[in-house]
Amino acid sequence: MKKIIVIFLILTAVSYSQELNCKVTVNMDNLTNASRDLLSDFGNTISDYLNKTRFTSQDWQGEKINCSLTILFLTGTTDFNYSAQVIVSSQRPVYRSEKNTLMLSINDPMWVFSYQKGQGLFLSQNSFNPLTSFLDYYAYMIIGFDIESDYEFGGTPFFNKAINIVNLATTSSSTKGWVRTSGSYSRQALVEDLLNDKYRPFRQAFYQYYYGIDIFPINPKVGQQKIVYLINTIYSMRDKIDFLSILIKTFFDARSGEIVDYLKGYPDSNIYTILKRIDPSHTAKYDAALNLAP
Repeated sequence: MKKIIVIFLILTAVSYSQELNCKVTVNMDNLTNASRDLLSDFGNTISDYLNKTRFTSQDWQGEKINCSLTILFLTGTTDFNYSAQVIVSSQRPVYRSEKNTLMLSINDPMWVFSYQKGQGLFLSQNSFNPLTSFLDYYAYMIIGFDIESDYEFGGTPFFNKAINIVNLATTSSSTKGWVRTSGSYSRQALVEDLLNDKYRPFRQAFYQYYYGIDIFPINPKVGQQKIVYLINTIYSMRDKIDFLSILIKTFFDARSGEIVDYLKGYPDSNIYTILKRIDPSHTAKYDAALNLAP
C-alpha cells in the first residue's frame, strides 16, 4: 500500500520524488493527417508530465501508483485547438495478495484544450490552464483516492487541491466538462460530493471497505463484513443522497465486479437486493450473483 510520509515508516519505506506511474495511450483515428502530425509528440509529452511532476510536497512512500489515461481525440483544428474523451483509471495492490484493486475508473467525455508541438508543460497552483489543469486535477484525484484507502479522510488535502482547480476553471473562459450539470459527469460534481459533509459517512465506510479488501486474504469473514458495512452505510444514507450522484456512480463503476467477487459465499443473499437499490446501473451483475448465492 502507498503511504504519504509517516514517521515510523520513514526508515523502512522506499521513497520516490514522483507519485505516479502512468501509462498514456492516444487514439487519433478521428483526426486528419495534418492534425495527427501536429500531435506527434503529444502522448510522450503528457506521459512525461504526469510521471515526472511531483504533485505532493513530501517524498512518496512505497510504490508509485499505477494508473492510465486513454485519450481519444474527437476534434482538432489547424489553430491547435482540440477536444478529447479521456478514460482515467488507477489501481493499487491488495495487501498480502498478488491481486490489485481498481481505485478509479472514469470516462470523462469532454476535455477541451490547446496544444502546440514542443510545448512545455508546467505545474501551477494559482492559474488555470485547460491542458495542464486537467492533468493536475486527475493526478490529485488519483493520489487522494489512493491515500483515502489507507487512512480515514487521508485524501482530503488532495481533494482540496482538486477543488481549487475546479474553482479556477469555473471562473475561466473554458468551463466545458468542469461545471456541475444535471445527469452527466462533471469534475466539479465528483470532488464537491467528496468534500460535502453529507457524504462523510460514505468516506468513513470507504476506508473500512479497503480494510476489508486488504484483510480478506487473511480473514475472508472479516473482509466480507467490512464490505457489507459500506453497502449498508450507503443504503442508510438513502434519504440524504442521490444514488445516481457522480461520487456513488464512480465508486460502483470501479468496484461492482470486485464486490460481487468478494461476496461469493456470503450467507445473506439480501445483500444483493440492497446493492440493486443503491447501484441500479449494475443490476444485471447483482441478479447473476443472486442466482448463484447459497
